[in-house]
Amino acid sequence: MSHRQQGFTIVELITVMVVIGVLSAVALPMLTSGGNGMAGAAFRNELASTLRYAQKSAVSHRRLVCANVTTSAVSLTIAQAANQTACDTQLQGPDGSEVASRDAAVTATGGLVGMIYFQPGGTISTNGAGTATAAGVINVTGQPAINIQGATGYVE
Repeated sequence: MSHRQQGFTIVELITVMVVIGVLSAVALPMLTSGGNGMAGAAFRNELASTLRYAQKSAVSHRRLVCANVTTSAVSLTIAQAANQTACDTQLQGPDGSEVASRDAAVTATGGLVGMIYFQPGGTISTNGAGTATAAGVINVTGQPAINIQGATGYVE
């Protein structure tokens, strides 16, 4: 009669220790920092997505779309008619809700925090007339910068 020993092999124990070490090195700082690491990443992604939506909406509606980027929020408005140099109506998303994002736990900084104008031709400017091309970055606390190239309409 053979007795089979039960337990874990040394390889299994080392594998489990490595996995626990990796999780503690990556996940634990995010969880103990009050979630600011995850909040920053989420807000950065929402901000970039909202700016891309503004650019696509300006082109598809053939109207000026204005993005008001503050240190902790972004909201979109659209011109009621073509050839306007100001926005006067809240832009609705595909589901009919307001297109906006806000998070007081993070801070956006950079030369393009403020009003950004998405022109019907696909360019991005710092004025409603479209004469001053926007180029620069928006930084969100602890996250990679959002690059904006107004001449091409590139947002990322």
